[in-house]
Amino acid sequence: MNSDVKASETRRIKLEICTVSPEDCVAAEKGGADRVELNCALMLGGLTPSLGSLREARAAVRLPIIAMIRPRAAGFCYSLAEFAVMQRDAELALAEKADGIAFGILNVDGTIDTDRCRQMVKLCAGRQVVFHRAFDVVPDPVAALEQLIDLGVTRVMTSGQEASAYNGAANIAEYIKKAAGRIEILPAGGINRFTVADVVARTGCDQVHASLSTGSKDHSVAARPQVSFGGTLKPPEDEFTVTDPRGVANLRRVLG
Repeated sequence: MNSDVKASETRRIKLEICTVSPEDCVAAEKGGADRVELNCALMLGGLTPSLGSLREARAAVRLPIIAMIRPRAAGFCYSLAEFAVMQRDAELALAEKADGIAFGILNVDGTIDTDRCRQMVKLCAGRQVVFHRAFDVVPDPVAALEQLIDLGVTRVMTSGQEASAYNGAANIAEYIKKAAGRIEILPAGGINRFTVADVVARTGCDQVHASLSTGSKDHSVAARPQVSFGGTLKPPEDEFTVTDPRGVANLRRVLG
């Protein structure tokens, strides 16, 4: 499908942008986003943002803000102490006027930890509850979807259990059909202006999630290039990513 063809001629597709700072949130709003998800450490898949970041983002934009609640990288089966941190982080994020939270909690076998998820849903007290892409590793996505519906989750973020939403579009379409309006399905993973029209057309979705970033430089480390502060990933110390408002605007134009 031609990427310049609007994804929908009859309905407005909501655009959620993944962000890591108040500046990113402002860029997303300027570009035409409908909602932002605020994180830190996107190289690790997105972790809980700081309260300072959330507070400043809330002051900077009118868009709905979904705060990521994820205490560490890797999987989604958490210790008692980690779950306690998630609960406290959720309470604090909601107190700082986040419009909702995103989290995913699994059992050791990859199934939904319904008991802990129920506790998180209860904390939200009517605000948006998003089950993030932990959904993409559950062994039975249809059964998991029904569990999340029963729990009262607002929305599920998914790539269709594939590397990208483009690759998983057929599965996402099936989830939307199974959901039958009982829960929102948010396609995510590798969505950009070249793939979004195809994803929307093949899934029938009414919203998408994208991370549209560009490189930014911090030259304060230039004097000692041999020094690294990261772990095995070892990203460049003088470069980081920021949300690209032009990229957001381009995707908004494709969506209509």
